[in-house]
Amino acid sequence: MGLKSADRYAEALNDGRRIVYRGQEVPNVVEHPVLGRAVRHAAVDFQLADHPEYRSLAIVDGDEEPYSRYYFIPQDADDLRRRRDLIAAATRLGGTVVPLIHEIGSDALFGLLHVAATMDRELGTGYQPRVQRFLEEARRQDWALAVAQTDAKGDRRRRPHQQTRPNAYLRIVERRPDGIVVSGMKVHTSVSINAERLLVLPTREMTESDADWAVAFAVPLNAPGLTLVASPYLGNVTNAVEHPLSFSHKMVETMTFFDGVFVPWAEVFMAGEWAWAGPLARAFVEFHRFTAVSYKLPLLTALVGAAGELARLNGIGAARHVREELAQLMIYDMTVRGLLDAAAAGGAMVEPGIFRPDPALTNTAKYHFATGLHQAVERVQDLAGGTLVTAPGAEDLEHPVWGPILADYFTGAEGSGRERLKMLYLAQDLVASELAAYHQVLAIHAEGSIEAEKMTIVQHYPLSAAMEEAQRLAGTVVPS
Repeated sequence: MGLKSADRYAEALNDGRRIVYRGQEVPNVVEHPVLGRAVRHAAVDFQLADHPEYRSLAIVDGDEEPYSRYYFIPQDADDLRRRRDLIAAATRLGGTVVPLIHEIGSDALFGLLHVAATMDRELGTGYQPRVQRFLEEARRQDWALAVAQTDAKGDRRRRPHQQTRPNAYLRIVERRPDGIVVSGMKVHTSVSINAERLLVLPTREMTESDADWAVAFAVPLNAPGLTLVASPYLGNVTNAVEHPLSFSHKMVETMTFFDGVFVPWAEVFMAGEWAWAGPLARAFVEFHRFTAVSYKLPLLTALVGAAGELARLNGIGAARHVREELAQLMIYDMTVRGLLDAAAAGGAMVEPGIFRPDPALTNTAKYHFATGLHQAVERVQDLAGGTLVTAPGAEDLEHPVWGPILADYFTGAEGSGRERLKMLYLAQDLVASELAAYHQVLAIHAEGSIEAEKMTIVQHYPLSAAMEEAQRLAGTVVPS
C-alpha cells in the first residue's frame, strides 16, 4: 500500500475507539472541535511524504514500493542526520509542536528490534521476527503509531509487585494459548487519540517478582477494554491571530486504561522476561531522546527569530544588553545543534544492524536543552517587554475605529504597528501562553527527566580513562 494520504489517515481513526474528553465520550475524534485539531496537526507527517527527500523505497514482491523515511532503519551517521532533518522539518510545519505519529513509534521499534535480537540470542525466545513483521506491516500500511511507556506507578517507594493497587503498573493478568490479557494504566501517552496502533513498553527495570509487569506488545486503539482519557491542555485557544501557533497545532496526551485487553501472541514482544525490561526501556529512549532534541530545533529557531524581530521593531537592536541577550540565545541554539550532530557522528551499530546515536552525547544535548529553555524564555520575555501580556485583543485590532488607532500607536522604529502587534502575539504564544507552559514542562519531563539524563551521561562517560589520565599526569602510576 505504501505512503498514505492525510485524508486516508483521518478516515482510519473513525474506528470505534473509546475516547473520553472532559467527562464526555467522543464519538468521532476527527470531527471533535478540540481533539480534531490534533488530527489535522499530525497530518503534516503524511504531507511531507509527498517530497522525495522524505521517503524511502522497499522491495515488495520484486517491485520497489515507497514508504515513509521514518521507518528507514539508520545505518550510519548520515542516516541519523537525515532523520533529524525530517523530524525538524515536520515540527517546523507543525508550528514548533512535533506531529509524533511516526517519530515515536519508529523509535520504539528500533529499540524493540535491538533488545528482541539480544533476547532471542541469549534466551532462545522468538521475539525479533515478530517485531520485524510488525515493522514491515507498519511500513507497508504507513501506520500512525503511539507509544505507552510511563505507568501510573502508585506508591513510588514500592516496586510493581509491592503496590497495594497492582494495576498501578500495567501487567499480565492471564496467559492463554492464543495470547495474553493485560490490565493497568499508562500515563502521558502522546498522540494515542490520533494513532492507528499503540506500542506498549515497560517503564523501568524489574525483579523476578515483577515478571508479570515485564510486558511489551502492540494493540489497535479500538481494542475492547482500552479507554483513552484525553488531557484538556491546550484546549482553550480562542483565535488564530492571538495564538498563531497553538490555534492550529495541538498534540494530545492521555491516561490510557487497559481493562482486560487481549493481545495475540503475534504482537507480544515481551512476556515475563523481567531482566530485559530495563534494557528495553533504555533502548527506546536512546533513540527517542535523539528524536526529542531533533524536534526542539524549530522552537530554538523561533525563540531567536522572535527576539531578533522584536528588537528590530522596537528599535533596541543596537543596545549592548540586547546584543548580549541575542548572543546568549544564539549560543544556546548552536550548542544544542552541535551536541546533536556530535551524537549522530559518534553513534555505533547495534544488533541486529541499527545505527544508534551516542547515548552520552544525546543525553547531554537533551540535558542542555532542558536546563536552558527556561532562561531562554526569560530572555525573550525581557526583550518583548510588558506588552507581551497587556497587548490588545485580535478583535480590537480589527475594530473599524480602534484598529487604526492601535496600529498607529503601536508603530515602533520599523514596520507598522500591526506588524509589531503580530510579532508580539507570536512571542506571547512562544513564551507567555498555555503552549509556552507546555513546552517548558515538556523540557523537564518529556522523554525522561533531567535526572534520568544525568544518570545516563554518568553511566556512559569514560570516567576510568579520565582517572587513569589524571594518574599519569600526577605521576602516581608507573607506566607499563
